[in-house]
Amino acid sequence: MQDQRWNEAQRRERALREITRRHFFSQCGVGLGGIALASLMGREALAAEAASPAVSPLAPKKPHFAPRAKNVIYLFMAGGPSQLELFDWKPKLVELNGKAIPDSYLEGKRFAFMDSSFKNKSTLLGTKRKFAQYGRSGAWVSELLPHTAGIVDDITVVHSVATDVFNHAPAKLFMNTGSSQFGRPSMGAWVTYGIGSESQSLPGFVVLLSGPRGPRGGAVNWGSGFLPSAYQGVALRSSGEPILDLTSPPGITAQRQRETLDAVKDLNLKRLVATGDPEIAARISQYEMAYRMQTSAPELIDLSGESSATLEMYGADPKKPSFANNCILARRLVERGTRFVQLYHTNWDSHGGPGETLEKDFEKVVGEIDRPCAALVKDLKSRGLLDDTLVVWGGEFGRTPMGEVRTATGRNHHIDAFTMWMAGGGAAAGRVVGKTDELGFNSVEDGMHVHDIHATILHLLGLEHTKLTFRFQGRDFRLTDVKGNVIEKLLA
Repeated sequence: MQDQRWNEAQRRERALREITRRHFFSQCGVGLGGIALASLMGREALAAEAASPAVSPLAPKKPHFAPRAKNVIYLFMAGGPSQLELFDWKPKLVELNGKAIPDSYLEGKRFAFMDSSFKNKSTLLGTKRKFAQYGRSGAWVSELLPHTAGIVDDITVVHSVATDVFNHAPAKLFMNTGSSQFGRPSMGAWVTYGIGSESQSLPGFVVLLSGPRGPRGGAVNWGSGFLPSAYQGVALRSSGEPILDLTSPPGITAQRQRETLDAVKDLNLKRLVATGDPEIAARISQYEMAYRMQTSAPELIDLSGESSATLEMYGADPKKPSFANNCILARRLVERGTRFVQLYHTNWDSHGGPGETLEKDFEKVVGEIDRPCAALVKDLKSRGLLDDTLVVWGGEFGRTPMGEVRTATGRNHHIDAFTMWMAGGGAAAGRVVGKTDELGFNSVEDGMHVHDIHATILHLLGLEHTKLTFRFQGRDFRLTDVKGNVIEKLLA
């Protein structure tokens, strides 16, 4: 009998030795598993409230060097705004209106719809808009942008941006991810991966949509690609529920919901310890974030607390979703610690077809953004937020100096030179950078690429673009691919 007990003890000892360390941790739900849970979820999680700032994927992280900006608001004009109607004044183009562009400009160039609908492809089209110079820099601004003209001393206008892709969806993808291939992380995802977020109750990367439709390409423009899903952008609706299905179903009490989340969290934690999969850590964090957002998100989009003077300055109506409302929400988000806010506004396509004319339709979309953009910069400045918040304005490409005849005369996509502007967050103020030729076709001074824009934005956030990498499929990827230089002239 004693020998039997001895043999049984030996058998158990051998079995225990065969259990791996990982399995041991995963099976100790009360002991070491409980300690791991406490470590993972932190002080607030012990009170069943939140993920620990020390381990949450979105916890604030130190940048590579001292940053100039803490947050980014990216005003994305989806569809390719015509720089020749807004910022890049070309009197020679007006003079040569209706004349053929020299063949040397078109050699080796490709344009969207060149063969199908681009009639009179070589005929130059001068703008009908009046321009005037404003501010210390003497920046030229169109009569269509009277409010933007009033903030030129707070912004830097960049005339010489170039991109690689001339069709909308891949060009938007390229501007947002640095690649025209699907599966790459967006800039907002890279930023939150690099330095996290200061908000514990709202996503670190938020997307706000306005206009007649969403941007071509959709959610891939704010996706996380091969980065953990915690870093992808969260699209908030500007009316009704900020996020669909955020509200608890009828009959589900707060206590019952909390108990359910705690049970799911325990199961996820056990799987996390067993596999080490970072996606599970992201899942735990996102469940907790969603729980907190049930309170924080409705409060965020409630503009009733904004003064009438503020609403008037933006031209906002809390009862009607609009780009103006989204600009106020962007300010409210950075006030609450959200790291990267991106506003998409459509439709800037100006081929000359129905709904895309350079007259009525273009003037309408410009009118929707001029006042709110200027108000955002002024509002941030008055609240002491502009120094820490980088505001970026631009689309995926620009428009050709030549006309495109459809129902009416419009302009085709142009990738060789287009205009963006920046304000705050360490960007220069009251400056014009870059210059195009007399027709607005090519850059002739301070030419820069999308990768350079990305490198500069990351630099202002304290991130060295060549060091912000993620290993995937055996290679270290980065937002700027294998190119990109910080544009010194854009820095204050």
